[in-house]
Amino acid sequence: MRFGVNYTPSEGWFHHWLDFDLDSVRADLDSVAALGLDHIRVFPLWPYFQPNRTLIRPRAVEQLVHLVDAAAERGLDVNVDGLQGHLSSFDFLPAWTRTWHRRNLFTDPDVLDGQAAYLRTLAAALADRPNFIGMTLGNEVNQFSAGPHPDPDRATSDEIDAWLARMLAACEDGAPGRLHLHAEYDATWYQDDMPFTPAQAARHGAVTAVHSWVFDGTAQRHGRTSPQTEQHAAYLVELSKAWAEDPHRPVWLQEVGAPAPLIPAEHAAAFAEATITAVLDCPDLWGVTWWCSHDVSRGLADFPELEYGLGLLTNDRKPKDIARVLAEAASTTPPTARSTALVVPSDPARRAGCAPGGPVFDAYFRLAADGARPTTVLDTRTDDQDHLAARGITEVVTPEQVLPTPPGGTRS
Repeated sequence: MRFGVNYTPSEGWFHHWLDFDLDSVRADLDSVAALGLDHIRVFPLWPYFQPNRTLIRPRAVEQLVHLVDAAAERGLDVNVDGLQGHLSSFDFLPAWTRTWHRRNLFTDPDVLDGQAAYLRTLAAALADRPNFIGMTLGNEVNQFSAGPHPDPDRATSDEIDAWLARMLAACEDGAPGRLHLHAEYDATWYQDDMPFTPAQAARHGAVTAVHSWVFDGTAQRHGRTSPQTEQHAAYLVELSKAWAEDPHRPVWLQEVGAPAPLIPAEHAAAFAEATITAVLDCPDLWGVTWWCSHDVSRGLADFPELEYGLGLLTNDRKPKDIARVLAEAASTTPPTARSTALVVPSDPARRAGCAPGGPVFDAYFRLAADGARPTTVLDTRTDDQDHLAARGITEVVTPEQVLPTPPGGTRS
């Protein structure tokens, strides 16, 4: 089990790459290491590192290596996101993909060549660093492929499949044998027309990544202290397992945070404790990486209000109550298998049923309320006894069997 944090620099946010100050980075990492965490996830901003398709700035890559080395000095391993991409409501895409040079991020041959070269370069620069975990392709890049993005780069699921395979291969070429993966926001699991599919999330890369944010309708619908809100991360972890071909494929809770005002600051620590307690009851969990390390400075404009206070530490590197929860989380007993599996549709065009308010979501939490520790299984695998046995599943139920029949009618 790994416990870490998504590193948000206390000075300049991710724009710190423009005025890179290694002493400031070291001070930030000192404050992270003092919490007893074991890894960080870091975010090179793609247009700063590759401002032209054939120019990957050597100095920027060198600064990334210095950051990784500084983390090693403090006992911290590092995962590096490549194609940034999208962070905290802002898009960061190089000019050679936009406006007058508008080209599809997922299908244009020249863009693909540039992306692969960039990912390979970053991975190769870190391949000999023992504390380098591996590459994540980018942060929630699926948001560029469909609505509600205002200007999406449309692609089919087959085209996304080819994109994922090529980009992960570029990371492997640069740093063979490391833990390379991709990560999307929860539309992959919940949005019917999202070309990034659950099967891709659970089958491409070394681990499955889930990002859990309860502002997706969960906290609005069910409230701050509901099981649905406090166990949303655990639900996503178990939902992802339905599509995995390896019955014990690791799942990484790569992003989870306490967003105000749905989770007020004075309740953030309690939310974190409940969330982590629930997710630690999920077998095959690779680790938990909280969002985020340091608050965003109030001197920076135009962020959504919730972004300013998500840190475990203040902008001047002082730990909050929520930091204590992460620091104490490492002492846990490995969970046993979850023996009750809820059936989920394998058809990605029906995945909205897994979203908050959908029958899969509601049935999962009805089972949890009844004392079960549910997991999920695809409707195409309910008779696969070898698969069920490998996962320790002894009971399979459908949402219709779990949920009450509406008065005066039958459930559709």
